Amino acid sequence: MAGSDGRSVLVIGAGMAGLACASVLSERGLAVTVLDKAHGAGGRASTRRAPDGSFDHGAQYFTARAPAFVAAVEQWEAAGAVARWAGRIGTLAHGRIEAATDALVRWVGAPRMSTLLRHLCNGLDACFEHRAITLRRDRAGWRVACQGGASLGPFDVAVVATPPPQAIPLLDAAPPLAAEAARAEVDPCWAVMLGFDRPLPIALDGAFVQDSPLAWAARDGSKPGRPPGERWVLHASAQWSAAHVDAPREEIVSSLRAAFGTAAGIALPEPLHQDAHRWLYAQTRRPLDVPCLLDPAQAIGACGDWCLGGRLESAWQSGHALGKALAARLA
Repeated sequence: MAGSDGRSVLVIGAGMAGLACASVLSERGLAVTVLDKAHGAGGRASTRRAPDGSFDHGAQYFTARAPAFVAAVEQWEAAGAVARWAGRIGTLAHGRIEAATDALVRWVGAPRMSTLLRHLCNGLDACFEHRAITLRRDRAGWRVACQGGASLGPFDVAVVATPPPQAIPLLDAAPPLAAEAARAEVDPCWAVMLGFDRPLPIALDGAFVQDSPLAWAARDGSKPGRPPGERWVLHASAQWSAAHVDAPREEIVSSLRAAFGTAAGIALPEPLHQDAHRWLYAQTRRPLDVPCLLDPAQAIGACGDWCLGGRLESAWQSGHALGKALAARLA
């Protein structure tokens, strides 16, 4: 369906970059359709629900530095979509705990990480559980074919906001963009979720773990708006995750649970709940160092944290930059 100015946009990917781009274009009067393979908006800022609560098993928190992003965060805070996480942050290594002394403001979605992305998705035409397979342009515009046979289009503009390995085949009709996306390098991350029947004797709520297969551990219930209960999210290091990327989930849970006990210097009780999730494209190791990719002649672009860096702010900046560039072209 065309927007108020008669033009339509397809955005593939309902993570931060895709929704930032979609928001800019929707505000300019274009009809934006967001497509994503997941059950809802979030991307790596997703939340996993469990019988005794939920786990922010992807992005743990975010910071705001650039003035434009700070202003956006202030708007999200006023809308109740984000809140400051006043958790005790530090480092953990073989039972040694050191509290951080930085004054960094850490933000989280409230009451769960995915709340922010769902807030950004409000008012947009979203098609979830649609995995894009091919993106092609004909005389009428861009058309996307999805797994299972569904097809959408035509659209005047196409935006690909997925990790590089997923974006490259979708950018087949714009070879220079595909070649640029191929230069970005991303790492996997195994995440383990553990729920316990009592608080663990760890005097931190979030810890950067050293000398361990783990890189990070966080007490999820310490974040604002979360339900009560002792729930922890563990993130393995990029190197360990890459070395064990195809290992069985049960093996991952066992290994990282043991690593957590070693890092904390405690004997962990038997969990009430345990699970693991493999993020294949979790962390940007080598960004492109450009805000976004754009082929103005074909009206197609790509964005993501892999353009500028691995932070959630980088994803927003990339999507926002592409949205502004497309809006200027279509003005």
